[in-house]
Amino acid sequence: MESQTAPHRTTTTSTTSTAPPSINWTLWRYIETRGYDVIPVSEEERGFPLAYSLVVHKNAAMVERIFRATYAPHNLYCIHYDQKSSQSFIAAMRNLAHCFPNLFLASKLESVQYAHITRLNADLNCLNDLLERSEVKWKYVINLCGQDFPLRSNGELVSELQALNGANMLETSRPSELKKQRFRFQHQLKDVPYEYRRLPVRTTQAKTPPPHDIEMFIGSAYFVLSRDFVRYVETSRVARDFLEWSADTYSPDEHFWATLTRIPGVPGEISRSAPDVTDLKSKTRLVKWNYLEGSLYPPCTGTHMRSVCIYGAAELRWLLNYGHWFANKFDPKVDPVLIKCLEEKLEEKRRQ
Repeated sequence: MESQTAPHRTTTTSTTSTAPPSINWTLWRYIETRGYDVIPVSEEERGFPLAYSLVVHKNAAMVERIFRATYAPHNLYCIHYDQKSSQSFIAAMRNLAHCFPNLFLASKLESVQYAHITRLNADLNCLNDLLERSEVKWKYVINLCGQDFPLRSNGELVSELQALNGANMLETSRPSELKKQRFRFQHQLKDVPYEYRRLPVRTTQAKTPPPHDIEMFIGSAYFVLSRDFVRYVETSRVARDFLEWSADTYSPDEHFWATLTRIPGVPGEISRSAPDVTDLKSKTRLVKWNYLEGSLYPPCTGTHMRSVCIYGAAELRWLLNYGHWFANKFDPKVDPVLIKCLEEKLEEKRRQ
């Protein structure tokens, strides 16, 4: 059923199309049924376009709901699907991309492995494509995965991003001794007899220090980055050398962005002397860890996956009131009511 998330289209939707009317009608019915044609957009929003990098691998229906919840016709969207994804999922992503002129698939695809450089490369591939698309001069780029969901409307998000005045928003903290082991030793991708099947495994080979005397910081894979910062990452020798150095570390996406944004003089810089920006201070992603429930936030009312809460409907008010822009994790199989309620709340906000 995944491939039915969006109807297949072989031509554009322009009025000059020579495609059979039935194809255009099918496309229009999909857009109309899902309400893409009636999404209100303010002049403030039009003057501040955003870009999205969606790195996904399953559940096409959920990906479409995330896209719909963040959608604005003047924004730009890149989808990177995993090369290991099912054929039905890949077909669904291709069909969805065919429906919207401001949505495209990444030109280079990775076979993504957990905690491996391929996860970071997937986002970098989309960022490169987003920069090369000249039709939209987006101001900020946001990355999402298939279990994220927005907590703010596009208009609300634009207002808060304008207030950043070009600064980046992401988690960036000084690493603990335990986290330092991730990049002090070389790691090799190996087969493992449990969930992920393949993981970067630590070796006894110590790594050389980071290039250019870079001071290391740790964070998460999630970011909200200014266009100028992304251009710096794509063109800077420092960033290029740091990426190469990070290739054999564990989960490089959790230190790459957090470290580069602390380099003095980079666009949107967070000063090296500034306090740690934890996940509860960074508005990029609201996540509940089971070992912090009851102390930093209320207990999870859904279930857990790898110590992370998959939210339940009872957490709706907390999610909306905490102040973050996006949250993780959501799963329609765990609680479809919560996702539906969030969709309805976002619709209300869009029309206010």
